[in-house]
Amino acid sequence: MKNRLLTLGAVAGLLLLLWGAQRFADEYQVRLLNTAAIFITLALGYHLINGVCGQLHLGPNAFIALGAYTAALLTLTPAEKSRIFFLEPLIWPFSQLTLPFAAALCCGGLVAAGFAFLTGFPVFRVRGDYLAIVTLGFGEVVRVLANNWQGLTNGPLGLKGLAPHTTLWWSWGVAVAALLVITALTRSGYGRAMQAIREDEIAARAMGVDVFRHLMLAYLLSAFFLGVGGGLLAHLVTTISPTLFTFFLTFNLLIIIVVGGLGSATGAVLAALLFTVGGEWLRVVEEPHVLLGFSYPGIPGLRMVIFSLALLLVIIYFRRGLCGGREFTWEGLGRRLRRLKGRIPFGARPQR
Repeated sequence: MKNRLLTLGAVAGLLLLLWGAQRFADEYQVRLLNTAAIFITLALGYHLINGVCGQLHLGPNAFIALGAYTAALLTLTPAEKSRIFFLEPLIWPFSQLTLPFAAALCCGGLVAAGFAFLTGFPVFRVRGDYLAIVTLGFGEVVRVLANNWQGLTNGPLGLKGLAPHTTLWWSWGVAVAALLVITALTRSGYGRAMQAIREDEIAARAMGVDVFRHLMLAYLLSAFFLGVGGGLLAHLVTTISPTLFTFFLTFNLLIIIVVGGLGSATGAVLAALLFTVGGEWLRVVEEPHVLLGFSYPGIPGLRMVIFSLALLLVIIYFRRGLCGGREFTWEGLGRRLRRLKGRIPFGARPQR
């Protein structure tokens, strides 16, 4: 009961924070909060297959692109589509179909999950480096199709003038829903079976675990949240093109889940926040400054140099990530607070 009250209090605090940001924050701050929430959703979806199941999947950019294009095409009106697709008309039924934003997001997630279902059969016939290469190839196939299928994606011109439907309530609502669903799945029997596959697939199979079934379940759910996150991203930036969904996006998500700690949803959330907010704060080092009477010119790219050094320090001193595979609990937070207050000496075991 106490944990539930604390959780409800945390949710109420988040709602109050979002309400205050919606009313008093400027446009840049709101956009930063939206971006952080979207990356939390994407990181949680990616964490499910890579962290929980231990499968090196390098194609999340494909599912993000599918969700983004699907949601974008379904929210545009026929008149807007005719203006965008001036080189080649949009194919039917997308040319006439328009849906509300919530339905378009769900469709984006379902299309991504459908593509995951089709590719899951060849993907999970291999493991390790081969699985990484196969999924990397699928990601590039989707990007190339988006760049060349003029009648569906408008090719390299992309889709412009999307309505800015992504608000703080949408982005953070989806992020919280993804966290709750993935946490509940991880703590269930299915989640424990997925973790057993990660630790030792042969032993898990010997204990009666249907490896393909559990991996496919994780793959589908991961693709769904990646697709929904792609739809939110499309309606935040309001302009999408194939260049947005390159392997660099996959690489960013891989950095997030590794820095946070593979297998930890808490780590994925924390690292996504640090990656988004820290990356923006470091922009100041690229701007010219006057210090002690000396003028220092801005150095383009210095932000990424500092970010890379910080990443190296994390890898060296936190080899299992910031959370080390552990999850946040109210009991664990209470023990840490008591240790800080000196009630429990460091190294002593708390009494239960």
